[in-house]
Formats: sequence, structure tokens, C-alpha cells
Amino acid sequence: MSGSYGENIRVTVFGTSHGCAVGVTMTGLPAGERIELAPLRAFLARRAPGGALSTARRETDEPELLSGLTDGVTNGTPLTAILRNADARPQDYDALGKVPRPGHADFAAWAKYGDAYERAGGGQFSGRMTAPLCLAGGVCLQLLARAGVSVRARAAEIAGETDAAAME
Repeated sequence: MSGSYGENIRVTVFGTSHGCAVGVTMTGLPAGERIELAPLRAFLARRAPGGALSTARRETDEPELLSGLTDGVTNGTPLTAILRNADARPQDYDALGKVPRPGHADFAAWAKYGDAYERAGGGQFSGRMTAPLCLAGGVCLQLLARAGVSVRARAAEIAGETDAAAME
């Protein structure tokens, strides 16, 4: 999943699930835009795992903004942020050897990178990589809101139950 996306604003994610951190670099952001950290933290908190069917792993997802902001305002240089992996346990995957896990991207990772792929937690194919994507999305949502654009999504139907408001 590591890679770059976008044209006007380019988003590059990096890191691995059980490495020291995952992160994002955003280029093309306009200079002079204030980025509020409280809404950004709230947006990141929405992706945190929870419930019986999700991972037991807990990460704070506290963004460390390394470049791109001066006093909370974009300064025209690439915005780079990391989210440290405090609950990384790569040793939990030692016994798996080279057997792909069902329901994971292990085989696709092997097909792309051969035996060099990162096995611990899915490496760069992990759900953990959604954290830097959400960070980038949270930044973009703030810029769009100032331009009068809101982004919303709703489920129109689930198992025959419809949401009339979503059909409008």
C-alpha cells in the first residue's frame, strides 16, 4: 500500500505496520492555510479499532508534524507527518513463516516483492496504513470546508433496510 496518490495534492504514505512508524508526505498544499490539530485528532480517532472482531492492538495515532507547517499554517513545503507505532509486536508473526494468512494481503505482497516482503502484520499492506491516509484526508477536509465543500457518505441500504435520507 505504500505509494503516491493524487495530482494537485500528492499524497505519499510510508512505513510498515510493525516498524517504528507510519507516515505521510503531502505536496501541493497551498501556503497560508491553517491546519487545526484538534479536528485532525478527532478525525484520526474515528479509525481507531474497537469491538470484538477487530485487532487488540492499540495505537494513540498522535501525529508528529515534521515539516510543512509554521505555527499551524502551511508554509509551501511538503507537509510530512508520522504516527509512531507504540504497540508494534513483530515477533507475534515469527511462527507464520511463509504461509499467507487467509483474508490478508500476504500473497499479493509476496507476488509483488518476493521473499523480501514484510511479513509482520502485513507490513505496508496492513490496515495500519489507513492511519496516514486518514491524516491526509483530515487535512484535505479542512481545506475543502473553508472552500464551502463538504464530503459526506451514507449507506443507502443494508440487508434490505433503507435510509430514506441517503436516497435523496
